[in-house]
Amino acid sequence: MDKLIINGGRPLQGKVRISGAKNASLAILCATIMAGDEVVLENIPDISDVRVVIEIIKHIGSEVTWLSSSSLRIMAPAVISADPPCDLVKKLRASNLLLGPMLARFGYARVSLPGGCNIGVRPMDLHFKGLAGMGAQINLDGGFAVGKCTNRLKGARIYLDFPSVGATENIMMAACLAEGQTVLENVAKEPEIVDLANFLNCLGAKVRGAGTDVIKVEGVSELGGCVRYAVIPDRIESGTFMVAAAATRGHLVLEHVIPLHVEPICAKLREAGVQVYEDDDRLTVNATGELHPVDIKTMPYPGFPTDMQSQMMALLSTIKGTSIIIENIFENRFQIADELKRMGAHIKVEGRMAVVEGVPCLCGTNIKATDLRAGAALVIAALMAQGQTEIYNTHFIDRGYHLLEEKLTKLGVEIKRGQA
Repeated sequence: MDKLIINGGRPLQGKVRISGAKNASLAILCATIMAGDEVVLENIPDISDVRVVIEIIKHIGSEVTWLSSSSLRIMAPAVISADPPCDLVKKLRASNLLLGPMLARFGYARVSLPGGCNIGVRPMDLHFKGLAGMGAQINLDGGFAVGKCTNRLKGARIYLDFPSVGATENIMMAACLAEGQTVLENVAKEPEIVDLANFLNCLGAKVRGAGTDVIKVEGVSELGGCVRYAVIPDRIESGTFMVAAAATRGHLVLEHVIPLHVEPICAKLREAGVQVYEDDDRLTVNATGELHPVDIKTMPYPGFPTDMQSQMMALLSTIKGTSIIIENIFENRFQIADELKRMGAHIKVEGRMAVVEGVPCLCGTNIKATDLRAGAALVIAALMAQGQTEIYNTHFIDRGYHLLEEKLTKLGVEIKRGQA
């Protein structure tokens, strides 16, 4: 088991290049099993979640080859060679995105109910409801979701009770090979949805409306391949580095960014007194002035992302005054509060609300990550803290941040990995 050792108290200074989006990459990797020919994916982050999905689709029968540190060649199987292995599927939530593509192309899917970070209840009922509406038979069998359709899936009109990202992606992928038109209403609008739709269209799908409340898909008989596709930059990694720069009162230039995707984060940082400048695919963050407390409510995109709430809590813990955070997406997203309090933070949690009273500084100590984004937030806390901090459960951090230690080292951070 690894740990990260960080000596804090140094402002981030310099430039950092943002890697490809984790959540877009995972969905697109699952979508490749519907491709009829070779696909080359670029800007793929080499992180543990991506490695797990690669192993899963290889087990199904895909041929996957790394061409470089961030590009892959994938040849999808003509038939399923085996069910996705339970031990791999349980490692991450995104493995449920195999259900729609496998049903659509092969008429059968047996996928273990997925795992992932323990940040709250994330039921799959919306996935099942949408696929069943297209004619699939979905049953739960001993911890597995088993889907079958004797004939081709049928286009349908499907309304999501909540704009779930995973359900939107699963149903949208399945609809690409369904007969007729599928209309998805009240869908998620995240940039990763748009990226997945663009990839599917490159394969020959007919998806319209991604990024809006309604997505329409005209089903086709098969999808092609022979395409090269570059995944969008990771907006959560971008936000994490932006908040880290603000927390350390540094000056940072982020390269390979889509500013529109991080606008909710930019807005909150500006409200806190951070200077944020946008320029095509670059962002400059300057936090050398006095910062102010802010209130945050997490919401589906384009609202403030739940995946950035923990990082903001770390930042707000050292801003003089009272900040209030309301978590509207996942009920277990405040586990990080106890770890921050070990470092001297003053945080009171009441249900889905956290009240943060800023303290002059945090103190380095031994802390542990409870999930991916909490791990990133603890890195930010360690960068701010006086003295040395040791962060345990680094496997959570490794799930979503490509070359984190290398990037931070180039920005002036004293960080190393050790054995726990």
